[in-house]
Amino acid sequence: MKFTKMQGIGNDYVYVNCFKEKISDPKAVAIMVRDRHFGVGSDGLIMICPSDTADFRMRMFNADGSEGEMCGNGIRCVGKFVYDKGLTDKTTVSIETLAGIKNLDMFISDGLVDKVKVDMGEPILKPADIPVLAGDDTCISQEISTGDDSYSATCVSMGNPHAVVYVDSVEDIEIEKKGPPMEYHKVFPNRVNTEFVELLDNGELKMRVWERGSGETLACGTGACAVLVASVLNEKSPRKNIVHLLGGDLEIEWNENDNHVYMTGPAETVFEGEINI
Repeated sequence: MKFTKMQGIGNDYVYVNCFKEKISDPKAVAIMVRDRHFGVGSDGLIMICPSDTADFRMRMFNADGSEGEMCGNGIRCVGKFVYDKGLTDKTTVSIETLAGIKNLDMFISDGLVDKVKVDMGEPILKPADIPVLAGDDTCISQEISTGDDSYSATCVSMGNPHAVVYVDSVEDIEIEKKGPPMEYHKVFPNRVNTEFVELLDNGELKMRVWERGSGETLACGTGACAVLVASVLNEKSPRKNIVHLLGGDLEIEWNENDNHVYMTGPAETVFEGEINI
């Protein structure tokens, strides 16, 4: 199987052109390629496929083999993949995902994509649709206890579920201990991605993320979008802000006119390869 290793601010996946390659068991392949000693090394697998409703279809699988609805950093790399490899000559493309169709605008430098703006659509705030077991119309600053810890969590779906909590310092968070109890908490029927967020003195946002099925990753695009939305709802941020992640920065805007969230950030190719599956 030929593949391309790509990353968006450190969130790295193995990308496969499924116009040419056939993968009969994506779960097994995702688990195989994730291994950073015996595999390729990645946060999971992303398949680029034909679509009946958009220019391309994206399927993404987490490191544990579970299929995810969307990946913000991953979809930027999909845009770079299809343009750089000549699958399209358009700089605006539509990508079908399990979270709906997403529209991408690519910025070109020396004939290659170096930055992508993604229309992530409207944030989902209704608890039943996130999903989170909460009684109100929204889940803003809801108390969630995980044994010895108690968090005031704001829940948002950007096609996949997120719980945003604020902390004094993200560097002091023992995320390997704090992440799993939130991921598997009973109030999240489909598990959850948890963003631990620090408010910086300059008004910008700094986060670490525990992703369901993958653990801590260097970046999460949908998570950064959820953080911006949650921070606006909690009156902690303007509608356009910089979100700092371990792997780099993303520019996020929650547009007041169309209610859509827009994410802009880089996409990079790491290397090409071939592996037996």
